[in-house]
Amino acid sequence: MKLRTLLWPRRRPGSLWWWFGLRMSALAVGTVLAVAIGMWAYFDIADTLTLRQAPPETRQEIERLREDPRGNEPRLWELMERYHNIERFGPGLTNPDWLMLAVMVVVAIPVVILVGLWLSRPLSRQFVLIAEAARRVSEGHFGNRVDAVTTAPDELAGLVRNFNDMTTRLQQYEREVRDSSAMLAHELRTPLNAAMGRVQGMMDEVFPLEQDQLGAILRQLEQINRLVGDLHLVSLARAGQLPLEMDSFPLQELIAERLEWAAADLDRAGIKPVVSAATHIQLYADRDRIGQVLTILIENVLRYAARGKTLEIDTNSTPLGTTITVSDHGPGVAPEHLPAMLDRFWRAETSRARHSGGSGLGLAIAAAVCRAHGGELECGNRSAGGLIVSVRLPTRTFVSTG
Repeated sequence: MKLRTLLWPRRRPGSLWWWFGLRMSALAVGTVLAVAIGMWAYFDIADTLTLRQAPPETRQEIERLREDPRGNEPRLWELMERYHNIERFGPGLTNPDWLMLAVMVVVAIPVVILVGLWLSRPLSRQFVLIAEAARRVSEGHFGNRVDAVTTAPDELAGLVRNFNDMTTRLQQYEREVRDSSAMLAHELRTPLNAAMGRVQGMMDEVFPLEQDQLGAILRQLEQINRLVGDLHLVSLARAGQLPLEMDSFPLQELIAERLEWAAADLDRAGIKPVVSAATHIQLYADRDRIGQVLTILIENVLRYAARGKTLEIDTNSTPLGTTITVSDHGPGVAPEHLPAMLDRFWRAETSRARHSGGSGLGLAIAAAVCRAHGGELECGNRSAGGLIVSVRLPTRTFVSTG
């Protein structure tokens, strides 16, 4: 079995091995056939030239005798010895047939090399393009893309797609790092300057040294600590290092718990949540992390869509997984902004104002938690107005007991 696998490994048609092996095999078979046909033509021409030396009646006799060579062997040998070169019947290298075979092989070698290079041109061209793009990416040009050679095998086409996906992600990460650095500096500077200003004012006796002033400083420091903690969580999730405490729990109970936590804020906003949760869904996931996702989505509705007076939570389970949707009747988000909603520190001008209290990390954290569970988070606009956020968790994270 091991020998069979070594000699004929399993490969799908269209793979690099299959593509290259098929072409090289075809080239080898074509070369052998060309040499064989050439030798046949050589023997035929040599025989024709030899027979031309004989008189016409002798030539006709030889052709007649060849129709039954075994029955006319003595006479046929007599005529062959008279007109054919005896050296052609010897086994040595002086035989002109060997010389002709050597000439054909010498002629075939450069032809085989040239045709082989021509057949492998799509392969080499694609590798050259990938190597050039990799060099530019190593120099920091993450916007570089590789053009796919249409005649290249499927495996190389897949490599090109993966390479372009990688550079797209690198370009996105570079943009996020650049934008996040500026935003992070601003987010940290605001509470830090406020805290330092109060401390300096207390030192200069502009503010009295009392509990209210210390409490204000503490709130600013807590805001900084919360921001740093949120960034750390997103970084851990992106690196695949977010710790998860997996357990089985009823999804309906978790939704009821998180709505109860936000009940006071929802009452003040005049929002009565509508829950259409299936009672039989039993999730196997990190309960606190999924609860954190629900809290973020509820707080988003309170901050940016409270005027819609609507919070709808719906759940659905299929053999493919569980979906939790949180929707509102708020202003929604412009379609061109939807792809950027999960970026860190993202805020739209109209609906994500700084005075609302958000840091722009909420949806990034929610998406990171979903990805850590092997799922995803998607945002879209409702046809009737408002935003709908879908949390999709794969099959392995839920068990239906009903």
